[in-house]
Amino acid sequence: MTTDSTTLPLHLVDLRPTLSGAEMAAVLVPPRQFDTASFDSYRPDPDHPSQAATLQAVREFAGSWAPAKQTGFFGRGKKAPAAKAGIYLDGGFGVGKTHLLAALWHAAPGPKYFGTFIEFTALVGALGYAETVKLLTSAKLIAIDEFELDDPGDTMMMTRLLGDLVATGSKLAATSNTPPNALGEGRFAAQDFLREIQALADRFDIIRIDGLDYRRRDIEGHAKSLSAEDLATQISTLETNGARFTVDSFSQIVAFLGSLHPSKYIKLLDDVDALVMTDVVELHNQTDALRLVAFIDRVYDAQLPIYASGVPLDQVFAGDMLNGGYRKKYLRSVSRLIASTQY
Repeated sequence: MTTDSTTLPLHLVDLRPTLSGAEMAAVLVPPRQFDTASFDSYRPDPDHPSQAATLQAVREFAGSWAPAKQTGFFGRGKKAPAAKAGIYLDGGFGVGKTHLLAALWHAAPGPKYFGTFIEFTALVGALGYAETVKLLTSAKLIAIDEFELDDPGDTMMMTRLLGDLVATGSKLAATSNTPPNALGEGRFAAQDFLREIQALADRFDIIRIDGLDYRRRDIEGHAKSLSAEDLATQISTLETNGARFTVDSFSQIVAFLGSLHPSKYIKLLDDVDALVMTDVVELHNQTDALRLVAFIDRVYDAQLPIYASGVPLDQVFAGDMLNGGYRKKYLRSVSRLIASTQY
């Protein structure tokens, strides 16, 4: 990223992030809020038994790296049924799927990689398919958060990549980001998708996890929206505290995101402590809305507060967006936008 570190505030739209293939590979680790995620720190909701059942299933999957125990006379006892090469956590947002995926990653031996679907597809774009396979072939675990089902080309490419890695001994773990109205929540995917990746789907044990969004259990209402006066006061406080923050109009941010590949969004947030968005408005273009979702995912992963004026950020997805095929994505983003404004 190129910027003058002495000039504050910064502006996202002035930044020109670059991300090499090597840098992409180096950051394939869980987001920092999951640095210490473990099975013991996961708290299943007693009102939703599937959470405890999923925790147990992921623990057992983590045990698959342990040496096999010999049984019977001279170790020739009855063989256990062959375990599948992967697990797929399918469920709503905010039920702890990413926590469990990160806990599994921490429990797995190295080498291992953790990233979003977008990060893995961007890696292939930067390195090329053959070099990506070469880089990841030694991995004991490939953990994919927010497995996307929106782009048939990317889905087919990832199907081939994961199939090649499984063939060399890698284990897989993924969380679902299935658009429920388009593909059917509660299933790995609908028939159109299964026809495309049937061989890959057969390698997964699919685990359904239910529950309420943990971010909303103690947070009600909307994302905070500040008046112009309150926002100016907040900016002054950030300056007084020596924080590095960005100030941009919401519409400028949305337009700027369209000029970058989503894999570069994370680099926009290097050394940034907070984001200020002025004059938030509703979004009516679905492409813009989906780019914002991808950006907010990275903001939330970085645990950055957002100070905004205008329309509350949880109300930016206008019209029928919340009732369409990307409903699950938008609701997850709404949850994260509310959490990011609770400062």
